[in-house]
Amino acid sequence: MFKRLVRHGNSLALVIDRPLLDLLHIDAETFLDIQTDGKRLVVTPVRGDDRRKKFLEALENGNRRYGRALKKLAE
Repeated sequence: MFKRLVRHGNSLALVIDRPLLDLLHIDAETFLDIQTDGKRLVVTPVRGDDRRKKFLEALENGNRRYGRALKKLAE
């Protein structure tokens, strides 16, 4: 399937056709993980455990990077 990006305000959007959305059980509320290897985009729906795992990893990274500053702000 070949697609073109479409203008959406100051950005570009990729419109995904309904049959593909239905096949992958994706709707407007589904979080998508978007990654690249520098040559291609990989778009993956985030499901239950994957979503929680990614959240916990992001939380851990945030605490590692900003934990001291957040602790000082809390004092």
